[in-house]
Amino acid sequence: MKTVTIDPITRLEGHGKISIFLDNKGDVANAYLQIPELRGFERFSQGRRAEDMPQITSRICGVCPVAHHFAATKALDDAFNVDPPSAAKKLRELMYCGYFIYDHILHFYYLGGPDFVVGPDAPPAKRNVLGVIEKAGLDIGKEVIKHRAYGQKITAILGGKATHPVCGMPGGVSKGLDKDEVKDIEKMIKSCVDFAKFSLKLFDDIVLQNKDYVNMILSDPYQLKTYNMGLVDKNNKVNFYDGKIRVTDQKGKKYKKFDVKDYYKNIAEHVEEWTYIKFPYLKDLGWKGFKDGKDSGIYRVGPLGRLNAADGMATKEADKEYKKFYETLGGKAVNSTLAFHWARLIELLYATERATELIKDKEITSKKIRNPVGKPGEGYGVVEAARGTLIHHYKLDKNGLIDKANLIVATTNNAGAINMSIRDAAKGVIKKGNVDNATLNMVEMAFRAYDPCFACATHTLPGGLPLEVKIFDHNKKHVKTLTQNL
Repeated sequence: MKTVTIDPITRLEGHGKISIFLDNKGDVANAYLQIPELRGFERFSQGRRAEDMPQITSRICGVCPVAHHFAATKALDDAFNVDPPSAAKKLRELMYCGYFIYDHILHFYYLGGPDFVVGPDAPPAKRNVLGVIEKAGLDIGKEVIKHRAYGQKITAILGGKATHPVCGMPGGVSKGLDKDEVKDIEKMIKSCVDFAKFSLKLFDDIVLQNKDYVNMILSDPYQLKTYNMGLVDKNNKVNFYDGKIRVTDQKGKKYKKFDVKDYYKNIAEHVEEWTYIKFPYLKDLGWKGFKDGKDSGIYRVGPLGRLNAADGMATKEADKEYKKFYETLGGKAVNSTLAFHWARLIELLYATERATELIKDKEITSKKIRNPVGKPGEGYGVVEAARGTLIHHYKLDKNGLIDKANLIVATTNNAGAINMSIRDAAKGVIKKGNVDNATLNMVEMAFRAYDPCFACATHTLPGGLPLEVKIFDHNKKHVKTLTQNL
């Protein structure tokens, strides 16, 4: 048996490698995504002051700090028995829209989109944002940079910092908006709406009008029939900041809907020895291994998972795109992994439209932005990170210190599906040992569509950290090996 290794994998947040095992015929027997990094935030949060958690957990990742910041803040609202004022919730959600704007632009134009804009078989040196600019034009490149910066500026105005916000606190936020800031944000959002529409038009022109691309999206190697999960509002429309967690089946039918407080009744986590990432699954269906279908508890989150789990988008233009999405790709549910890219751009439009509604809300300049907290206890917080459903769960002691913390991160939720997607793509595109750079990139496209953040996704393992240290003398002779938990 021959092993083909992609190490490191490219255009993602974090680190990982793919090991592909070929049988004697040169066909794929199996493939694995291994995550070698361990972040450990669940463990070293213990004993820290609860009110520090929005700042501590935002350091998990520099790409999605806003998601962790507000998942932590919402968990503290619950733990300290306080409901923030309406204006504070709207300010949080507005900032959250800014985060989605810069994050989704980042993935489409810098990380995932180059596979379509430049082409999956283009030279590696071209499959990046520079290749996108070369193909689409310098002016478009300037617009990409400008609008990603707008999303970060909105986050900075509301959150105090563009990357690691400091505004969230139990019971509300630390800072409101004045009229001049409202004007600045409104101007940026108006431009972002136009850019989101442009991006959808670009996707239509380059991808949907290309028969080969559409066939690739709908091809068997990129199909995965899992359950889908996402936050929805009272009308079962996509919501990034608040709502209940809804799960639909492989045909888009409702499977269950529950409050974040009941996540542990519905979600369990499986551990494999060959990776530092856990594999969540639907508890009532159980862990059946890396398989899809109705009997498997594996589910997907993120843009595709959210659209499949919802009945539509809560803003007008995004909802039109939602309907077009399903009309074009054969109805609900869409189970194509590569459809994540289109879903992401629909969400970009929704984020800009929702931000428009919020910045025009008269309450957005209210001075009532925090309520007093109660006694410490146990709290649950859930938001939709750009990559999917994110849950923070804290148990506080009587002094308000973290006794236990559990994080189920978006990419962790997708871990089982990502592994299966890589395996199926490898089996579909590698035949008789024919492996080249373009083929391996098509395998990587299977994980890249999820926009995974492996820095976010690895926090704890039972039994301690497995470790091996080899000691060599000055002549490079191996003299001793030290091991722990191996």
